[in-house]
Amino acid sequence: MKSIYNIVFISSLLLLGLSACRKDLLNQNPTTTPSSETFWVDENDALAALMANYSIFKPCFDRDYHFDGHGDYLKVYNTGAAPISLTVNSPMNYGSGASAMYRALYGSIFSSNFVIENTNARLLPVAKTDAVKQTLETIVAEAKLLRAIAYFRLISLWGDVPYFYKSAPAPAEADTVRRMPIAQLKDSIMADLNYAVDKLPNKGAAIGRAGKPAALAFRGKFQLYWGSWKKNGWPELDGFVQSAADAKSAYTAAAADFKRVINDFGIKMFRNGDPGSWGELGKADVLPNYYYMFIPSTGNLSQDEEMVMVLTHGGVGTKQSEEYQRVWTGPLVSLGQNQAIPRYELADRYQSTITGDFLPKMVQLDPVKNPAARTTANSAVNPESYRNRDYRMKATLLWDYELIMGMSPTETTGYIPFVYKTWGAAVTVNGVSYKTSFTDNTTNLSGLQSRKFVRNYGGVARSDGNYNWPLMRIADVYLMYAEATNEIGGPQADAIDLVNKVRRRGNLPALAGAKTASRDAFFDAIEQERIVELFGEGQRAFDLRRWRKLETVFGKPYGDGKWFQDSFGNNWERFFFNESELTYQKCYIYQIPETERSRNPNLTQNIPWK
Repeated sequence: MKSIYNIVFISSLLLLGLSACRKDLLNQNPTTTPSSETFWVDENDALAALMANYSIFKPCFDRDYHFDGHGDYLKVYNTGAAPISLTVNSPMNYGSGASAMYRALYGSIFSSNFVIENTNARLLPVAKTDAVKQTLETIVAEAKLLRAIAYFRLISLWGDVPYFYKSAPAPAEADTVRRMPIAQLKDSIMADLNYAVDKLPNKGAAIGRAGKPAALAFRGKFQLYWGSWKKNGWPELDGFVQSAADAKSAYTAAAADFKRVINDFGIKMFRNGDPGSWGELGKADVLPNYYYMFIPSTGNLSQDEEMVMVLTHGGVGTKQSEEYQRVWTGPLVSLGQNQAIPRYELADRYQSTITGDFLPKMVQLDPVKNPAARTTANSAVNPESYRNRDYRMKATLLWDYELIMGMSPTETTGYIPFVYKTWGAAVTVNGVSYKTSFTDNTTNLSGLQSRKFVRNYGGVARSDGNYNWPLMRIADVYLMYAEATNEIGGPQADAIDLVNKVRRRGNLPALAGAKTASRDAFFDAIEQERIVELFGEGQRAFDLRRWRKLETVFGKPYGDGKWFQDSFGNNWERFFFNESELTYQKCYIYQIPETERSRNPNLTQNIPWK
């Protein structure tokens, strides 16, 4: 812990050189290294310290898509990618691969403590006006919210963890601290969230700065997870007690917070939740609205539209840029590296815009072995099989003969078609001949490619993006509210309406009566929307663990496991084949990093890792 603190304290001092005058505070660069003894003079210093806090917090969460690699619909490569690596991204055996994240989260917490401690001790007692006092309380509230979110992530992965509330714990404390039971951690996290809800303004001071809706949404999410753990149990966490009564209480509190976010702040869905236009099969000049929510030019420019909380990126020359273009596409699109590949199994999750229900699973045919595969009804390599499906499919995926805008490192080069296993070959689509087609980095073994997060305009290199990562979206709040209320009393009319609002984005009809006839049926409908609406945003693996659904998705211990295949019907990867209960247990709770335990022998290990 001392090493974590020393690194973060030095980083905080470097980041405190941020000028408080520029408009985009979250994307400033350090210019000086002021002394912590002379820095805390007025509220501008506190604000600069808070911006440093955001900068340290951001890399802990702005690549959460890596966690989707622990689920069942996304394959993630390049697990050692900067800035914080997850060294395992498969759907199993990942619980030992997050030691860097463990340290980074504590780094963010120490940074929050630094802001809270100094603002409370040095500035609030001498605040000269009510306006200054309110500004300082808001800064403390933001730092407490960031601290709460970091601890929330820690306990979601590791259960009981050490709790620090000081920016500079004494050496003896850092070396001997023990893991705090999760029930006590819950009280501390809730105290931070309560303060943030009480003190934050209705709207953040700038895009990327949290307001009251973010605090309420995260307090609701924390209680939703607590309800899930209490309902479903967490046997891998020593001493955790399952309780139906506690679960109901947590779900009730979560629903109340979500309802405030939904009703009290005027936050609308992106483009009012309108689906926009599908465009045409085999074209990409017109795309559904869902696509435009995930590119910088149109995606999250307003605090009143969809994004409850984002993590900002500055773009070219700021050293605060994102690399989503590099991750989500291939070499002919800004030199992308295909680090994130949608699994073929995702395709069948997109429902019919006509019936609103699932279609028969597509037939996987290899066009080399089956010459009629491209025209066979319901074939996975027949573009017609993808017609009249959820608009979010067109906005999220490429399948055979779909187009995407090609790019040099920074400029557009014209549309290119995606055709699985014909990398770079000349192809003809809808009567138009293309000299080259989409290429990959030998990583695409599914037959699908991502469109989500991929820009379709030039002028920006693959690592100079300025998209603001969606840490919390209103659509997620709708779905979490529906889940919480369903757990309390089954399907409720307002919750059904909210799920239908999310479905409308895909141009889907309202849920049929059978989908809302029982608690279980409505839960399935909510899960379906979470899969397609939140794909690639880092939610799926957390859902599977809190719902205790790993065995449902991947098969029971000592069973056949689950094969993932491609659009041709070839086997790609198999997980959980003949695996024991221990393998599953190691997915439900992570390993306390042994490097930390070697420095502090008082840190106990989680049950499956002993």
